[in-house]
Amino acid sequence: MKFSLLVLAAPYSDQSVGTALRFAQTLLQQGHEIFRVFFYHNGVYASNALSTAPQDEANIPRQWQQLAQDHNIDMVSCIASALKRGVLDESEAQRYDQPCHNLIAGFELSGLGQLVEASAQSDRVVSFGA
Repeated sequence: MKFSLLVLAAPYSDQSVGTALRFAQTLLQQGHEIFRVFFYHNGVYASNALSTAPQDEANIPRQWQQLAQDHNIDMVSCIASALKRGVLDESEAQRYDQPCHNLIAGFELSGLGQLVEASAQSDRVVSFGA
């Protein structure tokens, strides 16, 4: 079965982001496919390369990055949500004359059309967070 995930909450303010990660890992272990993970609203904080977890906590953004690399999963952060929250790729940093970019490698910024496509291409879309 082909799944897409919608992540709406920030990694360290809501446990649903960790739950989404474990759900994704379990899906893959059971032989399912993940078409796309779409990060929306505060969920875009999971794509911030500058996010640093305390040493005794899991680094959730890095775990998403590793999952994407290991399984060739499309990780998309909503561009409108990301820009409002200070998450920029290199081209958006240049466009808005910002001194740096911080989108974690393996993620891309894109619009809601990617979520619509994920819904059309997947058997199930599961959302996490409020």
